[in-house]
Amino acid sequence: MNDANLDPAAFWEQRYGEADRVWSGRVNAALAAVAGDLQPGRSLDLGCGEGGDVLWLAARGWEATGIDLSPTAVGRAEAEAESRGLSATFVAADLTDWVGKPAAVDGSDRPFDLVSASFLQSPTQLPRREVLRAAAARVAPGGRLVVVAHGAPPSWAKGDEHAHHGPSSFPTPTTELADLALDAASWRVEIAEIRERSAVGPNGEHGSHFDSVIVCKNSVVLPEETPM
Repeated sequence: MNDANLDPAAFWEQRYGEADRVWSGRVNAALAAVAGDLQPGRSLDLGCGEGGDVLWLAARGWEATGIDLSPTAVGRAEAEAESRGLSATFVAADLTDWVGKPAAVDGSDRPFDLVSASFLQSPTQLPRREVLRAAAARVAPGGRLVVVAHGAPPSWAKGDEHAHHGPSSFPTPTTELADLALDAASWRVEIAEIRERSAVGPNGEHGSHFDSVIVCKNSVVLPEETPM
């Protein structure tokens, strides 16, 4: 069966159920580089997995929320937050549902100072463009949208090893910005680049990952902030 035809919820529950931990638990380096210099506020992480980014933000004073499709992943994130004594909110929900009614899923009518989506890429069906556009709509004036994606197969990949992803599964900063279709009068693109980072492959190979990194700031000025 083609992965694209698999039920997303069943796929990710099986993926998380096959291991005690799927991800490293470390914060995404690109997100840390951006958020490390920001005043803590309200944050939302889409496709949060086991909560590494959310927990990093919570530990630095953010009112942090994460959404993931897998209840198993969300349960692990909640358990980790409790073990560290951190306050963070995790929601098990389909981002397709969130696109239709964001506030009903993420729990607030208020926008967020930081909305992130790190490696929101799936071999199953995912309306990624719609999710990213909805993410931008949830960013508060003065807030930022951070989108990090696998921009190419890892350096050790050979042949058709990653062919099941398809070309569109490796976005570039240009294609990301085109999909977001942000209003240039309301948004400022702060970062749009491919970043290389060192990594170790499944067989111990030393190589690189190539990440597409987008950081956009909602530059709308609220009426009360308009200079006199």
